[in-house]
Amino acid sequence: MKRNYLILGIASLAVAGALLAQDPPAKTTPKKSASHGAAGSAVRGKQVFEKKCAMCHFADSDAKKIGPGLKGISKRGTFTVNGNKVTTESLTTWIENGDSQMPGMKDTLEPQQIKDVAAYVKTL
Repeated sequence: MKRNYLILGIASLAVAGALLAQDPPAKTTPKKSASHGAAGSAVRGKQVFEKKCAMCHFADSDAKKIGPGLKGISKRGTFTVNGNKVTTESLTTWIENGDSQMPGMKDTLEPQQIKDVAAYVKTL
């Protein structure tokens, strides 16, 4: 009888050891929803603007620096260069692609940073 308990105890220890020796389950990271970060943040946009855009554009004036001053661009309603309507989409496209007078920023800024800058510029 003691022998049976001994064999059962050894078998239990062997099973427990085998279970503990296995690799832990892989940790999965939750997927971000498609809408996460979809809208631009004016707060983050201001920070990016100050680092990447302020060398050419005034934020607090409509006077020309190298490029046009952007204060009041939403109130004006149109771009000074081409007269196109100022919308979030048109600002985003302009920042991404630029034109003959402004370099496109899609190779310099992340897509979310471009959305953030567009959101900030609309507040000027």
